[in-house]
Amino acid sequence: MVATTLVDRAVLRLSGEDVRGFLQGLVSADVALVAAGAPAWAGLLTPQGKALFDFLLWAEGEDILVDCEAAAAEALVRRLSLYRLRRPIMIVRDLALGVHWAPEGKEGVPDPRLDALGRRWIAAPGEAAAGWRELRLLHGVTEGVAELGSDKTLWLEANARELHGVSFTKGCYVGQENTARMHHRSKVNRRLIVVHA
Repeated sequence: MVATTLVDRAVLRLSGEDVRGFLQGLVSADVALVAAGAPAWAGLLTPQGKALFDFLLWAEGEDILVDCEAAAAEALVRRLSLYRLRRPIMIVRDLALGVHWAPEGKEGVPDPRLDALGRRWIAAPGEAAAGWRELRLLHGVTEGVAELGSDKTLWLEANARELHGVSFTKGCYVGQENTARMHHRSKVNRRLIVVHA
């Protein structure tokens, strides 16, 4: 058995009426473009445009699967539930699914942030993969609360533009105003980078 499961990741399932419309008004990526075999990296931001959570969105029929940091999964469920209000949308952690990664091969699809990050897919969990974090940091890609902080880093400072994690054409979402202003005025004064020590 090949060890491919990213054990520090979790899968949330969003199902119900107009899940895409619900997420479209919340997250930084264009949810309309998420399709089978075409995931998207996105952020859920503060109104000031700072990262609270980052995750990948996957389409599964009418449902959306959220590939997120396992340590932050419950907090993300609570935050999304706050925005849900009375909408008939279910948000649950899907324990039958895990996030898989391989540096190369034919399974899965290229990571939507950067092709050099290898291939990724969602399936039943298996044995823990090795080498993911090292490869990701080698290419300067940060993720999760430990690296991005929570309400600490502006989304564009997290290289969201360079890693395809933001849409400037889809319309409003939480944190959009400040994010768009920074982009159009070219006012990204800092960016996260990985320093080899």
